[in-house]
Amino acid sequence: MAASQTKKGSMTVEEAGRMGGEKVRDERGTEFYQEIGHKGGQRVKELIEEGKQAEGGGSKKQGS
Repeated sequence: MAASQTKKGSMTVEEAGRMGGEKVRDERGTEFYQEIGHKGGQRVKELIEEGKQAEGGGSKKQGS
């Protein structure tokens, strides 16, 4: 048994994480993951644009 799988209770952290993820998937469905993925991608896009603006190298597209 590897050190990361030393059991203090009835399951490992890996098992608990997998079970929690499966529960969220079952309760909320794949649309939930698609939505939060899209939101995250939009936020990254905004942060990149803000970084470009701060460096003075980027310009926001107007009218697009």
